[in-house]
Amino acid sequence: MITPRITHIALHVKDLDACIDFYQTFCGMSLVHQRVAGPQRIVWMAEPGRETDFIFVMLEGGEDLKLPDKDYRHFGFALDSREAVDDMAKQAEAANCLVWPPRQEAFPVGYYCGLRDPNGNYVEFSYGQPLGPGAEDFAAS
Repeated sequence: MITPRITHIALHVKDLDACIDFYQTFCGMSLVHQRVAGPQRIVWMAEPGRETDFIFVMLEGGEDLKLPDKDYRHFGFALDSREAVDDMAKQAEAANCLVWPPRQEAFPVGYYCGLRDPNGNYVEFSYGQPLGPGAEDFAAS
C-alpha cells in the first residue's frame, strides 16, 4: 500500500503581493518558484531547507475569507520560545494583524498567538507543542 504524504497547500488569494510579503516577513518563507499561467500569477513559497518537502502554492484570484475571531482553522508555525511568541504578537499588533493575543493552553496546544494574513487566513505561532523545532522537549509531557 502506498502511503500519501502532504507536499503542499494551494490558496487562491486576493492580493498576491501582500501575501508574499506577509509570509516572507512573519513566517520567514522564501519565494521558490513563480510563473504566469494565462492571466494568473502563481507562486510557491517554502521555509528555508524545505523547498522539496512542503510548500504553499498561492494563486491570484481569491476572495478575503473574513473569518470570525473564534474560527480556529489556521496554518501552524513553531517558534523556539515563549518570548518568540510574544515578539511575534508584538510585531503583529504593530502591523494590525493580531487575531489571538498570546495565551497558554494545556498540552499539546502550548503557548500561542494568531495572526491574520492579507487574505484572511489565520496563522498560529506556537511554543510547547510536540511538533516542529523543539518538539523533543515536549513529546514526553
